[in-house]
Amino acid sequence: GNLRQRFLDFVRTTPMQINNVCVIGGSGFVGRHIVHLLAAQGCRVRVPTRNRERAKELIVLPTVDVVQADVHNDDELKHMLEGMDAVINLVGILHEERSGDFRRAHVELPLRIARMCASQGVKRMVHMSALNADPDGPSSYLRSKGEAEAALRQTAQKLALSIFRPSVIFGREDKFLNLFAKLLKYFPVLFLSSPQARFQPVCVEDVARAFVLSLDRLETFGKSYDLCGPKVYTLRELVEYVAQVTGRRRRIIGLSDSLSYLQAWAMEFLPIKLMTRDNYYSMKVDSVCSCDFPEIFGFKPTALEAVVPLYLTGGTPRGRYRWFRFKAGR
Repeated sequence: GNLRQRFLDFVRTTPMQINNVCVIGGSGFVGRHIVHLLAAQGCRVRVPTRNRERAKELIVLPTVDVVQADVHNDDELKHMLEGMDAVINLVGILHEERSGDFRRAHVELPLRIARMCASQGVKRMVHMSALNADPDGPSSYLRSKGEAEAALRQTAQKLALSIFRPSVIFGREDKFLNLFAKLLKYFPVLFLSSPQARFQPVCVEDVARAFVLSLDRLETFGKSYDLCGPKVYTLRELVEYVAQVTGRRRRIIGLSDSLSYLQAWAMEFLPIKLMTRDNYYSMKVDSVCSCDFPEIFGFKPTALEAVVPLYLTGGTPRGRYRWFRFKAGR
């Protein structure tokens, strides 16, 4: 209550116009949607990235400046925030390549951004966290996200801060449902870890809209928002739905809790991490919202069934036709 009041007192005496936005993590899955929305509104957007090749579709946007930079470097981060009215932080990882990666990406970087905002006169920050973020959570991922939230609220007293906590995000280039589509393509039998884990998937376009709409809304300053779609599914139900949509009849065998742990442990030795024990621990907590989609943003969340068939079947002529019709609003 007192912290929120300090935010409101601060912004009431400091008029805020959001014309220049730095989107850290803007070349990623959610970031690209946010950058497109901001550019469509005429905002000037700066997107720091380590690899400009990853952001080809953003480079062509007339008000977007894609800059090769390392935001973990103070001097380069300072340069990225010069002249900005707001910063959006979307940086997040699902797996650690080495010990400390979660803390570096989820805790140290957001705090570095908040401190740099203060030194550069940037008064607005919107931060991507995760549903069930908790300093005492069951996984390192959730603990690091929760630690960042707590630290940001303590240190960013002169920063109009908003935090978003989405459930798993789906969309045309997601790494969730698309992953299962690939696994179902190549394996006649799928051994599924934590089949009863529950999710409330939210559409990437809805997440992007909420972020952009929040930027200059006074009532969102100092607030946190959980973002979920309209329906709850078990992991088994989601995989079965992907199989149905893609027309691949496969046997799906749900693993017990102990076998789920062993599968996650074994997968940590693969060159590409599909799952880890930390992911297994994260799924111990249902990724489900305790409230409806925030009314303040003025729209209802998109149903998974309205979008997923349009991109999981996009490789077929019929799928492409349905996708074009959908984009055209027909």
